[in-house]
Formats: sequence, structure tokens, C-alpha cells
Amino acid sequence: MASQCSRASRSQSSSQFTPVVCFHGVKAVLRVSGTKENPRRRFWGCMYYRVQDHCKFFQWAEPETENAEEDSEKVRMRRKIGCLKMKVKKAEYRMKIAVVFGVVGWVGMLFLWMQNYARHSPCFQNPAGCKGLY
Repeated sequence: MASQCSRASRSQSSSQFTPVVCFHGVKAVLRVSGTKENPRRRFWGCMYYRVQDHCKFFQWAEPETENAEEDSEKVRMRRKIGCLKMKVKKAEYRMKIAVVFGVVGWVGMLFLWMQNYARHSPCFQNPAGCKGLY
């Protein structure tokens, strides 16, 4: 957790929060998270963080709350991700079909080319004249 909160900044403790005591037995400091996962979310941390000891004390100041706008945005993004995943699967299936048809087409062309080559060879037209060649 210490690495996630490395960009945290100190903020003034207010009277509405109950003081929390860290593992050192000292009053913890209210800080504000600067991470992408929890932007501007308040948490309690040791007052000696980055000063003396690397105390691992960490506690969120308030429960995680999400407003309705963020929820609707998450739902919209999840739907969009699901739709994009379906489109990718459909494109992969079409690609596999195209590869199969391509391979079958090349094998067929090779087979026809070999037949055409065999028909125009001197041994195909006069098999008796080719006995000495093989």
C-alpha cells in the first residue's frame, strides 16, 4: 500500500473524523490519495511516513462510495467492452474461414497446375517414348 500512496499529500485533520492511532502508538495523519485507482480519496497514514520508519499503517477514512454517474459510466463501458469482444470473436471466426478457403484454394490451384503440366509433358502424349527416360 505504501507504493500506491507515494503521491499522497497531507491534509488538515478535521474534528468530524475520529483520531486513529497507528502502529507506533501516535495519532495518524489524514492524507489524500493521488493514485489512479483511488483519486482524491482520504486515508489515515502514519505521521512518520517518509520521515523515519516505514510504517505500514493504512486505513481508509471513509467507506468507498460511488455516485450514480460513475456507476452508469461503468455500466456503459462494460457493455461497450462486451460488444467489442463479440466483434473481435466474429472477426477471428471470419479470419479462420478466410484462411481455410485460402489454403484450399492454393492446394486446388497447385493440383490443377500439376495436372496441366502433366498433360503437356511429352511422356503424357506418348508413353512408349518415355520408357528410356525413367
